[in-house]
Amino acid sequence: MEEPILNTHNKAEFEPAHTAEHLLNQTMVRMFGCERSKNAHIERRKSKINWNLTTEPTPAQIAEIERRMNDLIAADLPVRFEFVDRDHIPAGVKLDKLPDDASEMLRMVRIGDYDVCPCIGAHVASTRGIGGFHINSTSWTPTDNGGIFRIVFKTVNE
Repeated sequence: MEEPILNTHNKAEFEPAHTAEHLLNQTMVRMFGCERSKNAHIERRKSKINWNLTTEPTPAQIAEIERRMNDLIAADLPVRFEFVDRDHIPAGVKLDKLPDDASEMLRMVRIGDYDVCPCIGAHVASTRGIGGFHINSTSWTPTDNGGIFRIVFKTVNE
């Protein structure tokens, strides 16, 4: 099979945190019915992601986010890649975060049966490679139609 041609990638991610970003986005979608984040800063020491939500999460919900993330990590879900053209995008996958110069052929990152989205970044081979997940802090900034919820997290590799 011929190697698909993708657009170039201009950064080197810290694989555990970048993979955790995928899981966290899907966890937020499932828990709060929101869209995936359009604003993330993922680093080795700490990462932060913002979501537009209608209401501020409670302390119990925040604890549940962390619990679910660590359960997903412990489940050791495989991280796989598949190449599809734009006419064969998996159901429910949105392409609104793709850069304008994204190629016709896209690489989908699939984490078990939990998440799938287009991404050309680096990832761990399975969720166990993330190590662990810890929420350092959260913040809420009210807006006219809800607010912006930020999670600052780190992955824990022992």
